[in-house]
Amino acid sequence: MKNPIFFFKSRIISFKNAFSGLFYVIRTQKNAWIHAISTIAVLGLSLWLKLSFVKISILILAITSVWAAEFINTALEAVVDLSSPSIHPLAKVGKDVGAASVLIAALSSIIIGILIIGPSLYEKLINIYNVLR
Repeated sequence: MKNPIFFFKSRIISFKNAFSGLFYVIRTQKNAWIHAISTIAVLGLSLWLKLSFVKISILILAITSVWAAEFINTALEAVVDLSSPSIHPLAKVGKDVGAASVLIAALSSIIIGILIIGPSLYEKLINIYNVLR
């Protein structure tokens, strides 16, 4: 059996590395700030609308897909920059396809958000309008 102290120490190092990657993306990627603001807005709106647990769970999955795509895209860009410091057509393809994955995840998340939040938001705004009239 392996040394249990080594096992726990290696898990701590793994978490440290993961948080390092998280902070790198937040610190260096401008789109990550857009994702962060969108995440806070959607979750805040979901709580204000008192959406069901299932609806909030679906929104969290959609949000997570965007974040995952952004992190994978950032990693891909770093590897491409390392392996191809000069401009190369295939490097551009790799970066463009990575960016497209973020775009697809973001667009599908927007559609999911509209489908889930839209009706409840419309109803809430109509109720507020009727109270104010």
